[in-house]
Amino acid sequence: MKMLKINIPVEVQYILDKLNNKGFEAYIVGGCVRDSFMKRLPNDWDVTTSALPEQILEVFIYEKTIETGKKFGTITVIKNSNPIEITTFRAESEYKDNRRPEKIEFKKDIKEDLKRRDFTINAIAYNPNTGIIDPFGGKEDIRKRVIRSVGNPKERFLEDALRILRAIRFSTQLGFNIEVNTYKSIINLKKKLESISKERIRDEFFKILLSPKPSVGIRLLVDTGLIHYIVPEIVESVDFNQHNPHHDKNVFDHILCVVDNSPRTIENRLSAFLHDIAKPHTFSIDDKGIGHFYNHQKKGSELSKDILKRLNISKKLINTVSVLVKEHMIGHNEFSNKGLKRLINRVGKDDIFKLLDLMRADIKCTNHSEDVENINKLEKRIIHILNKKQPMSTKDLQINGYDLIDLGIPKGPQIGKILNILLEYVLEDESLNTREKLLDIVENIKGD
Repeated sequence: MKMLKINIPVEVQYILDKLNNKGFEAYIVGGCVRDSFMKRLPNDWDVTTSALPEQILEVFIYEKTIETGKKFGTITVIKNSNPIEITTFRAESEYKDNRRPEKIEFKKDIKEDLKRRDFTINAIAYNPNTGIIDPFGGKEDIRKRVIRSVGNPKERFLEDALRILRAIRFSTQLGFNIEVNTYKSIINLKKKLESISKERIRDEFFKILLSPKPSVGIRLLVDTGLIHYIVPEIVESVDFNQHNPHHDKNVFDHILCVVDNSPRTIENRLSAFLHDIAKPHTFSIDDKGIGHFYNHQKKGSELSKDILKRLNISKKLINTVSVLVKEHMIGHNEFSNKGLKRLINRVGKDDIFKLLDLMRADIKCTNHSEDVENINKLEKRIIHILNKKQPMSTKDLQINGYDLIDLGIPKGPQIGKILNILLEYVLEDESLNTREKLLDIVENIKGD
């Protein structure tokens, strides 16, 4: 791979030059070097140096710095509003919990620092003056498109068990194969993931879901057995024959197809991954040998809540995904305007188009000739309703609970019941949504 020069951002080059001018070695390292070789835009630029943390602070005494990582040799310098992490060359002692080293030892040799890194493709350093430092063949592995551990994979994975999952993630994101010995160690050591926090596992899983083709990573998670430490419920869908003329794929393959065909947002990808999670639980077969999955969307919604809570996901995301899973079968329904407003109210104005995306992907991955035209028509009607700002919830009514109290209705559940009755009137006829007309309806209700 011929690439002698990396285009380094001005603020990063400034940091390299400042350290070099003070007599210290300094390199960009890790993902930014890898991505530059692959002609990808790096997300972060990390710098490694022979300068000790105190010396880094001295060099950048007139810059804004953050010292939260100082104990581990990392100082963050803020330059042009960009945070750039600078870490001293270091070696790490035994990892007793498969997460953190017992002791950090600062070094003067860049090769000692690169030796501790996870994969060869991330163990390359570069400085415009000295060129590439690549003692473990990372550049060649990028050329061959291979994920390979630095040195002994067992040792690397025992140092930090999350690397087991990171191997799958890099393979999925970059489209690389995992080297044989690295792959074997993943399978042999997968149980070590039990020592890793749910949050760290969740974050890697999300990155897999947000990859260009997440099905590759999900298959690897299943094949290696890692899925048992993330979402074991999906295993039941593998090779599950749907016995249905509308489907030419088993449940698992259908799910992967839907995930791949969903927009790259975590709400879309999670709901696609979980939309048919309950099919094995709801399977029945009729006397003609045709399979059915009655109410799998409702069961799937409840199952999704349990799975996402276990992964310590925010309540908002849990609610969004579980609602999308619950409503994903509504494409088979005919909607009046009133019914469509109810749907928008249930799903939410912000998420209704995510539901349409899920339904489109779901249809695309079935075996029948039905196209997405019905969903497109539904989308036009939804856009029309939203553009007209038609009332869809009790919050949109021109009166509220305080108005009802002023009319003599006591505080309590009766307030909510009356507001819901008023909403039904307004959903049927939006012209009724005026304060005067609604108060008249309330008086009639009271009279009854």
